[in-house]
Amino acid sequence: MTVEKLDAVVVGGGVVGLACARALALLGREVALLEAEKDFGTHTSSRNSEVIHAGLYYPPGSLKARSCERGRRALYAYLADKGIPHRRIGKLIVATSEAEIASLESYKKTAHANGAGDLEWLDAKEAYRMEPEVRCVRALFSPSTGILDAHGLMRALAQDAREAGASLARHAPVLGGRVTGSGIELRVGGDSNGTLVARTLVNAAGFHAQSLARSIEGIPPASIPETFYAKGHYFVLKGPSPFSHLVYPVASGGGLGVHVTLDLAGHVRFGPDVTWVSTIDYSFDESRASAFYAAIRRYWAGLRDGALEPGYTGIRPKIVGPGKPNADFLLQGPSEHGVPGLVNLYGIESPGLTASLALADDVAALARS
Repeated sequence: MTVEKLDAVVVGGGVVGLACARALALLGREVALLEAEKDFGTHTSSRNSEVIHAGLYYPPGSLKARSCERGRRALYAYLADKGIPHRRIGKLIVATSEAEIASLESYKKTAHANGAGDLEWLDAKEAYRMEPEVRCVRALFSPSTGILDAHGLMRALAQDAREAGASLARHAPVLGGRVTGSGIELRVGGDSNGTLVARTLVNAAGFHAQSLARSIEGIPPASIPETFYAKGHYFVLKGPSPFSHLVYPVASGGGLGVHVTLDLAGHVRFGPDVTWVSTIDYSFDESRASAFYAAIRRYWAGLRDGALEPGYTGIRPKIVGPGKPNADFLLQGPSEHGVPGLVNLYGIESPGLTASLALADDVAALARS
C-alpha cells in the first residue's frame, strides 16, 4: 500500500477550513484540504445570516470576542480588495420594553471592551426615523455591522489557496486514522481513496470535528468535547422590504433571537429560532411560523398574516447543550491535547464567518509551534 506523506492537511472545506488552507499556503506550507461533501461550504458556512458581526455579545477576552474584532477588520479589507459583494449596512438592537434596556446597556459595555466602541444610543423617535416600521422604546445602532456574499468569500479563499500552491479535494471524507511517530495517518475515502500521513493536521470539520477526532487513534478522548446541534429556521418575507438596516431583538435562548436580515438584493429573512436536534437534518418545519409571527410582531407590529414563507434551515455546532451559557470557540494545539502537529477547532458557530481570517491566523501560528 502506498502512503502519501504531506506537510499539512486541513480537514473541512467550510469558510474556516478554506481560510486555514489559504493562511498555511501563504506561509509556504505544502497544504492539502479534504472536504467530505461534493462542494465547499455546504453546511454551517452557507446556512446562516451572512452577517459581519461587530462583536457585541461575546465575553471580553474570549476567543470569540478577540477573533470577531480582528476578523471583522480583516474581512472588510479582504472583501474590498477582492471585490466581493458586501455592505456595511448597520443594525439596530431594539428594546421593546423598559425591562430590556438593561440588556442594551450590557451590550454597549461589552462592545466597548471588545473593540466595537462605535455603538450609538437611539431613543424611540431616533429609531423611528431610521426604521419607521420598528416599534421599540430604545435601541442601539451598530454602524460596523454588515452583510456579505458568503459563497463569494469562500470562492476567493479557495482561489487564493490554490494560487499559493494548496491542493483542494472535494468528496474526500476522512474515514479514520491514527497518531504515529512520523505524523498523523489518515484513511481517506471517496474520490481521494487512499492513505496519507500529515505532519500537521488541522481539524476544521465543523459539526463533524468531534467525530473526526474520535476516529483517530491516539487523540486523548478526554480532550474531545461533547457534540450538540442547534437548528435554526429562516422564514422569508414576501414582497419588498420595509427595512433598510438589520434589526435584532434582545438575545435569548441560545441564539440572537429572530432578527431581520437583509441579503445583498434587499430581500428580508427572519431567523433563526433555536431547536436542539440530535442529527443533521435540514428539513423545514412550517408549523414554526406561528412562533415567528409572534416574535417578529414584538418589534414589527405591521407584519401581515400570510406574509412569511419558508426559507431554509441551518445547524450550529455547539459544545454545550440547552440551558447552559454559550461556550467560547475551542481552539486546541499540542499543549492542550498532547498530539504533535494537531490543531482542533471545536464549536465554531457564529461569529465564525466574521472571525474566519483571524482564526486562520491563529491556526497557522499554532501549526508552527
